[in-house]
Amino acid sequence: MQQELLQVRAVCPLDCPDACGLVVTVDPVQQKAVKLRGDADHPFTQGFLCRKVNHYLERVYHPERLLHPLKRVGPKGSGRFERIAWDEAIDTIAGRLKQVIGEFGPQAVLPYSYAGTMGKIQGSSLDRRFFHRLGASLLDRTICSTAGSVGCGITLGVGIRAAVEPEQAVNCRYIVNWASNTVATNPHFWAIQHEARKRGAKIVTIDPYRSPTAEKSDWWLPIRPGTDAALALGVMHIIFREGWQDQDYLDQYCLGADALRQRAQNEYTPETVSRITGLSVAEIEQFAKEYACSRQLFGGPALIRLNYGLQRHGGGGMAVRTVVCLPAVTGDWRYPGAGAFLSTSRQYPFDVFALERPDLIPAKTRVVNMVQLAEALHGELPGPPVKALVVYNTNPATVCPDQSRVVSGFRRDDLFTVVLEHFLTDTAREADIVLPATCQLEHWDIMGSYGHLYVQANPPAIPPPGEAKPNTEIFRLLAAAMGFERELFEASDEDLCRQALTDSGGFAGITFDQLREGQPVRLNLPTDWAPFAQGNFGTPSGKCYLFNPNEEAAGRDPLPHYIPPHEEPQTQPQLAAKYPLQMITPRNAAFLNSTFVEVDHLRRQAAEPTVNLHPDDAAVRLIENGDAVTIFNDRGRFRARASVGDSVKPGVVVTHGVWWSRYTPDGQNSNALTSTAVTDFGGGGTFFDSLVEVTRAN
Repeated sequence: MQQELLQVRAVCPLDCPDACGLVVTVDPVQQKAVKLRGDADHPFTQGFLCRKVNHYLERVYHPERLLHPLKRVGPKGSGRFERIAWDEAIDTIAGRLKQVIGEFGPQAVLPYSYAGTMGKIQGSSLDRRFFHRLGASLLDRTICSTAGSVGCGITLGVGIRAAVEPEQAVNCRYIVNWASNTVATNPHFWAIQHEARKRGAKIVTIDPYRSPTAEKSDWWLPIRPGTDAALALGVMHIIFREGWQDQDYLDQYCLGADALRQRAQNEYTPETVSRITGLSVAEIEQFAKEYACSRQLFGGPALIRLNYGLQRHGGGGMAVRTVVCLPAVTGDWRYPGAGAFLSTSRQYPFDVFALERPDLIPAKTRVVNMVQLAEALHGELPGPPVKALVVYNTNPATVCPDQSRVVSGFRRDDLFTVVLEHFLTDTAREADIVLPATCQLEHWDIMGSYGHLYVQANPPAIPPPGEAKPNTEIFRLLAAAMGFERELFEASDEDLCRQALTDSGGFAGITFDQLREGQPVRLNLPTDWAPFAQGNFGTPSGKCYLFNPNEEAAGRDPLPHYIPPHEEPQTQPQLAAKYPLQMITPRNAAFLNSTFVEVDHLRRQAAEPTVNLHPDDAAVRLIENGDAVTIFNDRGRFRARASVGDSVKPGVVVTHGVWWSRYTPDGQNSNALTSTAVTDFGGGGTFFDSLVEVTRAN
């Protein structure tokens, strides 16, 4: 008698705010997943998936999936490996780590991980315990969002993010996607915006590039890269000038409104802001009026969906700090779903201490900023040289800035590199030992979200293929080989899921038993959640810090202001004479950072690396649409195909990443040109802060 197919609920683990609910159909006889679809019963994601995750099973069952431990037998980067047993792999790694520690000390070991999985168990539990117990250098995981996190904290209170309940945004009537390609990077929230528009909302996108979101919006404001804080202050100038501010909200719940008004009025006139941003005075005036008066003009409050693009400049932290002041000036924080929305991640009170055990960290352990991996691998940072590198949940040879120097650092003869992976990525090809890791359908995990308010467990739906193991099990094996205390690593993955949940805040009353079958559970927050409707900011006074006295005490400017990008024509004319074009590098819609590049038909959809140029910039360089071109600066160069059109303004070029080197014309991608310079706050990456030149390729 044929057994019925099983239906297992799961959750997407990838670095996306939506954290979609999945339903996996499993053949119990073959123990194989035969179908994957969106969970129609998930209250937020409601059954549809992005075009990438629709093809997730193609990753799981890809013919190039890593199934066994590998040892390098050719030169680094050659991709030549031989299969070895797990015992040999673990013994080799433990032996080399002990050797490095004995000669150079434990801080010569550097872990390197990020958001290849957003799961709390496979992403940040026993791995952290292992390196903390080892005494390895600490990794400051800053590459994506820390500039905005710190920027939010300066205005809203330390550790606080601009957050709303996204479903409530359907009641907003003026929605601003500020540096957010929401259609591609947050599609379920775009569905909510689309429904709001049916009810009368106007959708505006502020972006240097006419992204798919800008294309589908009612109005696109093509701002010059990295000038977002100046625009926000220009909008405040007009609001205060016209008396459109919510004075009652400012008086009751904010600190420093008069000082902010004075700065905006004296320093950020529409004419000044127009010169900085490249927007016309008329555009700035119209946007300020529509935004501040949305309730009168459109019948409801305003919401700013700000995202990570405006953070990836030298002044990215200040840009976010400034933009999240706007809802305080207009009083839009009063309304559910309105105000500003960056991330809901801080609403999940996971027990990080229990999972990661930071108490095991030795005193005076150095911290390495992950943005500066090139410097770390070349011995240019304080502390001992990096002699052993353990990489998991990321692909730094592809995604890190200053790519050429990162790769040359990987190829040092005296560097021992271990990579936990699903495929032979650019980074795995540089490894000495490669360990096969499980995918999301093959292990336990527990997931929050940074785009909604549901927590969900992920039970394994199928057994791991070949000899693949979960990250947790790999670090248990390594801990045993290093002779670490068994009790630190003996908890099962289900036990770790239980440890992750606290009975407090948004998790109050939520237990693992409720979650273990994979059903999403809403956080314990009010139905019409509006966190700052009556102040209650995370500052000592509970007020929104338009003027931050802590910044003043630290000798920094306590008021919002515009900080130019590190590399930009107005403030760097000598550099701009050589490299006159501002390059931004949003991700390709067919990939998620460097994930899914291995899926053949998604890579075919992406076609090839391209660069968008304005016709004026193309004409003076004798470049025509479809030409092969070289994009370059002092850090490096890469080849791409020119796409000439009006999707960018003159002086701006856009290239979509992040391609693996083996699939590019010259073995390079856009990160050959990006800098390891960091943001003003949070030490974040400045991927959208590069001046370049473009020429026709020979």
